[in-house]
Amino acid sequence: MERNMKGRGKIEIKKIENTTNRQVTFCKRRNGLLKKAYELSVLCDAEVALVIFSSRGRLYEYANNSVKGTIERYKKASSDHSNTRLISQTNSQYYEQEASKLHQQITNLQNANRNLMGEALSTMNLRDLKQLETRLEKGISKIRSKKNELLYAEIEYMQKKEIELQNDNMYLRNKLGDIACVKLMRCQVLEISFSAWK
Repeated sequence: MERNMKGRGKIEIKKIENTTNRQVTFCKRRNGLLKKAYELSVLCDAEVALVIFSSRGRLYEYANNSVKGTIERYKKASSDHSNTRLISQTNSQYYEQEASKLHQQITNLQNANRNLMGEALSTMNLRDLKQLETRLEKGISKIRSKKNELLYAEIEYMQKKEIELQNDNMYLRNKLGDIACVKLMRCQVLEISFSAWK
């Protein structure tokens, strides 16, 4: 005898039109759902609240603590999550705006640098070109002033070195003169001594 290998067919999920059948199914499913909620709270030490309204408006509920307390906890958790998400979105927007500003500043500096090098002038109008010219002239004036300052400092340093070398040279000449005098005096003394010995 052939065994029937077919299992239960899937029940199509749609509204049950027959009122009696719908009420019977509601009672069975409701009791199963309440049982599952109880098992979940006991087995997993979870806080569970289940609220069911029938099609006639009758209330059925289960909570291992209290429905009201669990709903209040849900509201608080939902509010905290919303605030955290809002703060995160605000921070993200702020950093995006700051990054955009920095990118724009970098672009502006790069363009300004190109302009100072005499590049990318085609996009500039007469007023911008005059302002650039004024900036360049001021910059050149400052560069020349600094260059002259360094040149004067270098000249002053070289002049001091020259004076020091002249003083050293004079000192050495005097030393050489003193040495020559001493040698001359020694020669004279030797000559006198030699004459007396004769």
